[in-house]
Amino acid sequence: MAAGERAAEPLAELSHYVVARPIYSEAGFQDENERRPPLPPTLRERAQAACRWVPGGARHGAGGRPPPPRSPAGSPHREVAAGGQGCSKKRAFQITKSFLPILEWLPGYRVKEWLVSDIISGVSTGLVATLQGLAYALLASVPVGYGLYSAFFPILTYFFLGTSRHISVGPFPVVSLMVGSVVLSMAPDENFMIDSSNATGANSTGTVVDTESRDAQRVLIASTLTFLVGILQVIFGVLQIGFIVRYLADPLVGGFTTAAAFQVFVSQLKIVLNVSTKNYNGVLSIIYTLIETFERIGTTNIADLIAGLLTIFICMVVKEINDRFKHKIPIPIPIEVIVTIVATGISYAADLENKYNAGIVKSIPRGFLPPEPPDVSLFSQMIAASFSIAIVAYAIAVSVGKVYATKYDYAIDGNQEFIAFGISNIFSGAFSCFVATTALSRTAVQESTGGKTQVAGIISAGIVLIAIVALGKLLEPLQKSVLAAVVIANLKGMFMQVFDVPRLWRQNKVDAMIWVFTCVASIILGLDLGLLAGLLFGLLTVVLRVQFPSWGGFGNIPGTDIYKKVKDYKNIVEPEGVKILRFSSPIFYANIDGLKSSLKSTVGFDAVKVYNKRLKALRKIQKLIKKGKLKATKNGIISEPGITNEAFETDEEPEDNEDLQVPTKEVEIQVDWNSELPVKVNIPKVPIHSLILDFGAVTFLDIVAVRSIKTIIREFERIDVRVYFASYQDNLISQLERSAFFDDIVRKDIFFLTVHDAVLYIRNQMTCSDSQDPIFEKISLMQESKEPIEFTETTRTDDELDVQEEGYKDNGERFLWVPILRTFSRMLTSLERLELSQP
Repeated sequence: MAAGERAAEPLAELSHYVVARPIYSEAGFQDENERRPPLPPTLRERAQAACRWVPGGARHGAGGRPPPPRSPAGSPHREVAAGGQGCSKKRAFQITKSFLPILEWLPGYRVKEWLVSDIISGVSTGLVATLQGLAYALLASVPVGYGLYSAFFPILTYFFLGTSRHISVGPFPVVSLMVGSVVLSMAPDENFMIDSSNATGANSTGTVVDTESRDAQRVLIASTLTFLVGILQVIFGVLQIGFIVRYLADPLVGGFTTAAAFQVFVSQLKIVLNVSTKNYNGVLSIIYTLIETFERIGTTNIADLIAGLLTIFICMVVKEINDRFKHKIPIPIPIEVIVTIVATGISYAADLENKYNAGIVKSIPRGFLPPEPPDVSLFSQMIAASFSIAIVAYAIAVSVGKVYATKYDYAIDGNQEFIAFGISNIFSGAFSCFVATTALSRTAVQESTGGKTQVAGIISAGIVLIAIVALGKLLEPLQKSVLAAVVIANLKGMFMQVFDVPRLWRQNKVDAMIWVFTCVASIILGLDLGLLAGLLFGLLTVVLRVQFPSWGGFGNIPGTDIYKKVKDYKNIVEPEGVKILRFSSPIFYANIDGLKSSLKSTVGFDAVKVYNKRLKALRKIQKLIKKGKLKATKNGIISEPGITNEAFETDEEPEDNEDLQVPTKEVEIQVDWNSELPVKVNIPKVPIHSLILDFGAVTFLDIVAVRSIKTIIREFERIDVRVYFASYQDNLISQLERSAFFDDIVRKDIFFLTVHDAVLYIRNQMTCSDSQDPIFEKISLMQESKEPIEFTETTRTDDELDVQEEGYKDNGERFLWVPILRTFSRMLTSLERLELSQP
């Protein structure tokens, strides 16, 4: 036991610490500690630093550009370019690798360990990508064959430029639907109505849709939009603004993708039912589509409905099996491929198109189309939509990429990802593709089947290439309802995000509100406007949280230098005569009123009203002196003996509006503002002598805040309350100096490193001035006329004072503000202390 006790002693010592240091104000700390002056870099040093940096190097993570090297001298550029650290071949090669990440990982590719896994993964992913390309083309409102192009071309460029090793590049339902909304708005069916007599093979009269011209125009719009999205993404990447995705918070993305899943479901529902409706776009378009779909539900094609429902059921069941037994099944069952092959065979054998009027793919172009330039004249009509699509596509890709980068311990560069996807979309836009990003399910297949690098991605592109060149003809009998059902089955993960709302509500109600608002707005307003509304709502919550931050009065934990909220702890002790306020937010023009109101709540009074009330009392006293009802002496104010004191006037008495004349003589007296006054003016009590503002959470001040804080200091100084600042950040001092905050009245010695420093300083000041009454205030009473007033100055003995006191008690005579007795008592106390201190 003794040994155990001895072993516990060091632990007990480590649980306490004692620090002995001076009380530091800002001025005192700067006197003892010299600040290191910043050295601005020269032009040559800037050029050398530019050569040393790796622009957007992938090894520096998603943050992009690394911080510049910092030397001991304090300058971020004081590093001599020696030993090949300047503009050398090695540095040039490193810069090249930053723009072509394939040069970083391909030389270290482990052929024996990774190649087989990448081949298996590439084949599995390629099969899924082929089917999803066909299915997502329906969302983009272009012929299904162009979905194969969108699943092939973007991979070719991302293989060289991308920094993620696991994501599968290609169409994604949310982005495809956003593209489809633009396509439908710019090329609706109504623009391509022709007389049925001019239509080939038409026997009926009336108007029909010229599908050939419509599809050609829609492909042109989709490819032009893809080209413009690529240009914007490249610009964002070059300008190093990959940080923009940070404003798309997880709750916002969750609500947006859930709403997009609902929109996708509604758009595919009419294909599963094979019900023809108008192509609605814009606000409430999804509501109109649902209403018309159910109005025409009587025209549902039974063959398409049965095929769609069976596909949804089988795909969801098998996907659930894949998820539950993923540790036992080496390769996930490619159920979409199996269902598609079976459905194609059944449709071909049963001739569903002719016998049951089922909607089938009909034609898939074989081979590749020649590249075509975009229609630049359409840019002005789609610039707003292309901006939101570029951001959403990038955010989805980077979010998925970060998940797998964290899992496998490597980093992706956000700015380089912008460039990689931008160039991919520019390149694929020339080959009649629509916007590419990554798909969650397809990426999961590539990773779960053993994919190690983008070699798996390029192999999956090879599988899509085979489908384009040789297998397109075999898929022509496939029912569109099967493809739509495949899309719906892949929406399960997005719909499951709804269960995140209760968890978010428990953890953070504001985030839950962002999720719900973004989801509802995206459903009602459409995806583009809904995303913008959700983004603005999210920023509004940030502004409101900054404008109305948390604050509170703080007190001391006895025996420590720790300060906590008074209302949160029972053993908190507030220093006598001191109030401590912590304001947890940057202070700027929008929340300066919140700071003022929190000050009033903390101290319990309004400094301006207190000062105005005191001035009002002094004016009344001056009038009473002028009327002879009070007499002023250097020892106080007394009423005439034998005269009834009429100094007690109601606060509601109308004030004399005549201006006070210029004073010619001053008399100094003592006023205790917390005692009973000779005039009935309701003056709030001021029970404090010091106010400490804890600025530990204040990161910046704007010019409005600086001016307001200086005004607050002066308002409290006028009523003898000193204002101090504590726990401030160093940049605030520099900012205050630039704003001409300091002067002869407001000095740096009211700034303290910690709250405890300020409290100890105030305590020492009160101890040193103990011989003076800190609540008393010297004022000057001015005479009302230019003629000097004869002030009575009498010298009285102690007996006279006693008589006067008796007269005050018994006869009601007012002898107020006479501090002689108190001063005499203090003198005696001081003499006693002096005698006790003598040896």
